[in-house]
Amino acid sequence: MSDQAVTIPDDRAFASFKSECLNEEGWNIRYSKEGMTVWTQCLEVGKSVHRFKCQMVCKDVSAEIMYDVLHDIEYRKEWDKNVIETFDIGKLTVNADVGYYSWKCPGPLRDRDVITLRSWLSLGKDYIIMNYSVKHPKYPPKKEMVRAVSIQTGYLIQCQSPKSCTLTYLAQVDPRGSLPKWVVNKSSLIFAPRAMKKIKKACLKYSSWKEKHNPCFKPWLYPEQNTLTSIPLSELSIQHAESLENIDESSLADCQEREDSD
Repeated sequence: MSDQAVTIPDDRAFASFKSECLNEEGWNIRYSKEGMTVWTQCLEVGKSVHRFKCQMVCKDVSAEIMYDVLHDIEYRKEWDKNVIETFDIGKLTVNADVGYYSWKCPGPLRDRDVITLRSWLSLGKDYIIMNYSVKHPKYPPKKEMVRAVSIQTGYLIQCQSPKSCTLTYLAQVDPRGSLPKWVVNKSSLIFAPRAMKKIKKACLKYSSWKEKHNPCFKPWLYPEQNTLTSIPLSELSIQHAESLENIDESSLADCQEREDSD
């Protein structure tokens, strides 16, 4: 993404993201079991931002259901037990908006939040949802939380059959807070697969839930249903990690690691 101005991803950006999801060159497999694979990418010396991707084969979930679940913010509040607060701030185009999401972190770490520009695209039977961090003047960082930075995060959903799909999650996130290496590794190798499994379980229950909760309302499929206020790009700016307060949690995390190993 541009270092200077906020831009809405175009077809080339979506194609590039899909290519990154499918490309294995330069990636190291760190976990592969029962239809779940996790890769990490080697970083240059001195770089603190980790990059990983996780892929899950879902033999009993359609691509359409997966796409709906990842979009449906009201349903997320039902199945995502880590969510503290999530809401849409405003729309940019028929397939791009700005939203807020905060989540619980394991103690003694502080909880995190993020504001992202999210965009999505249907590729026939496949789908892409991706985001990156932006700043909005009405939603500055909160004192009680650490503002994380999504450099690039997203999902590629590939249809395998009418009732099955493959979900790939690619993330390049700076969690801030001076987290030590073991915390970052634990996040990518343990928390990511766990989160993917929760998404799959949520997919299996979505149809019955949606039947009772505004079943026809799917603004990600029907833009005319979107009643969000439009946001001009001029109100947004790129969220750089360097501009945020660097809260040192390393000593707390090291204590937690020792407790976990006892």
